[in-house]
Parts: sequence; C-alpha cells; structure tokens
Amino acid sequence: MLHPNQFQVNEAWILFKLNDAPVVTQSDGDFNLFALMDAASCFILSSSPVPVTQAEPSKLVVKRLLKEAQAHKQQLPTTLFIPVDQPAKLMVLEAERQGIVVARVPNDQLEPFVGEAREGFKERFGGGSTQ
Repeated sequence: MLHPNQFQVNEAWILFKLNDAPVVTQSDGDFNLFALMDAASCFILSSSPVPVTQAEPSKLVVKRLLKEAQAHKQQLPTTLFIPVDQPAKLMVLEAERQGIVVARVPNDQLEPFVGEAREGFKERFGGGSTQ
C-alpha cells in the first residue's frame, strides 16, 4: 500500500475527486470538485469544480489545475497518481505531454492520502445541497 512517507515533497501528485456525492447548487448546477494533492505532504495544491454532466475535467480545467499546482514549488512532479475508476483521459494526455509519468492505481491505495481531505470536505459541505 502507498503511504505519504514513501515520497519527497513534489515528487508525486494525486488527482482525485474530493466529494463523494455531487455538490448541489441552485444557481450553478451540480458539480464535482477535483483536486491535485502532493503525495508527501497531503497538501491540496489546486482544485476546480467540474459539472456533473462531465465525467472528467475539461482540457482548460486540466491545464489550470496543473498550472496552479506547479506555482507552489515552481516545478512539476515526476509522477501523477490517478484512481483507475476515474475517467481522466485529458489529464493523462496533458501530464504525459509535460513529461509526468502517470500511474493508474486502485482507489483504496490512495485512501491514506485523500481520506482526511474527503472527510473534511464531507463534514464541511456534506453530500447534499448547498446554496
């Protein structure tokens, strides 16, 4: 199983969906929140809402996520972990274009990294409606 102490800061990042259930809003529609996290520190480097009608972040969102995450340390990681069940074709293409090795891993392998962030999001925003 993967664990944060296996990595140096900025060596590997994780793309994941922060919410379990769609975030429901009256004015902006339903969305999922995608985030990029540093594997060593478990610090969320970037996040972006994606309409639930889209299975994965758009090309524009992918580029923004990577650019915002890169701004923290002025470099990209060597590896990007993505859950195997998460559609992420555009992220894979962009990461590989920028020289990042992409590894698709089972969701349970990422739980030690993303579990606390997901739990905090759920406690703060729940899985239901927000205004």
